[in-house]
Amino acid sequence: MAVSLALTVAAIVSGGVYIWAARAGSPTQRYTFKPLTTALILVLALALPDAVSPLYRGLVAVGILFSLSGDIFLMLPRDAFIWGLASFLVAHLFYIAAYISRIGWQMHWLLLAPFVLYVAVLLYLLLPYTGAVRVPVILYAVVLMTMGWQAAALWWTVRDIAALLAMVGALFFIVSDSILALDRFRTTIPQRDLLIMSTYYGALLLIAWSVHNFGAI
Repeated sequence: MAVSLALTVAAIVSGGVYIWAARAGSPTQRYTFKPLTTALILVLALALPDAVSPLYRGLVAVGILFSLSGDIFLMLPRDAFIWGLASFLVAHLFYIAAYISRIGWQMHWLLLAPFVLYVAVLLYLLLPYTGAVRVPVILYAVVLMTMGWQAAALWWTVRDIAALLAMVGALFFIVSDSILALDRFRTTIPQRDLLIMSTYYGALLLIAWSVHNFGAI
């Protein structure tokens, strides 16, 4: 567990350096610490002892790997937004598969309702400004909300600490991606890097820690 805690601290420090570098640092610092932070979280997911299941660990790890790919695409000097979007979409599919691997597909309609309402409002705000990427944005938003819904259903069903971390991580992901989308398509968000990346790295850390079997609350 000491190794896992050390990796967590290292990821938090690396993420903090990247957030600072995004505003005031050099390109080299940004290109180093953005993927390094996600890579440290990937190693954390692989190193945590007592996994809830080997399959869950593997699916989460692959999801973080695709998130790392998305990080790299989004920081390239040329605009590779669509490739970054595709990478994160695949990542969310793996996170969904991880949640399903624990309890199966859950049809909690009351839990679905707030996610449907949220994605409807978000798309209402975004779609007039998305142009040629309208369809990919819609698809991504639906997959993102499905990820949040199934994470909430996992917590609702099993009520253990790992499921709680997965659910909160999923909600952080939704917040991060919403701010990123609004900033890109709608209007400039003050302190965008701090808001987007702190919630993003928080999401990844929580989802990585959801690999560990803490036992029931």
